[in-house]
Amino acid sequence: MKTKVQNVFRAQFSAKSINESWARQTVSAFAAQLDPEIVELADIRTAVSEAVTNAIVHGYKNEGGTVYLTVSYTYDRVLTIAVRDKGCGIEDVRAAMQPLFTTDTTGERGGMGFTIMKSFTDKLRVTSRLGKGTLVTMTKRLSSGDR
Repeated sequence: MKTKVQNVFRAQFSAKSINESWARQTVSAFAAQLDPEIVELADIRTAVSEAVTNAIVHGYKNEGGTVYLTVSYTYDRVLTIAVRDKGCGIEDVRAAMQPLFTTDTTGERGGMGFTIMKSFTDKLRVTSRLGKGTLVTMTKRLSSGDR
């Protein structure tokens, strides 16, 4: 049974690397409403950074576009973060999610984006269609807040 969404926000922004930090900060501020532990906020920030960077660098190949961000949380403290692009898409999602897999030929990218997202969240789902874009959905259950 799904728990009802308590709060949600949506944003879209230019696929420019300068906006990655804005997305990270914005999601962190939104999640802060739940009074998460510091380590949980750090995890969220890292996962968002990776997802947004993937959209900019791989989805749009640093050639511009729009990144779509939706963040929500439920009454039972489950934070859901969705990062979507309308870029080139991923040919083989299963392969792309393997550690060290990269399509980057410059040697600048290590192929750890999805691995990092998965390690800092409870659930990672990636759907993609060639020529249509990619949707990365991450969920994280936050601690009870009883400290």
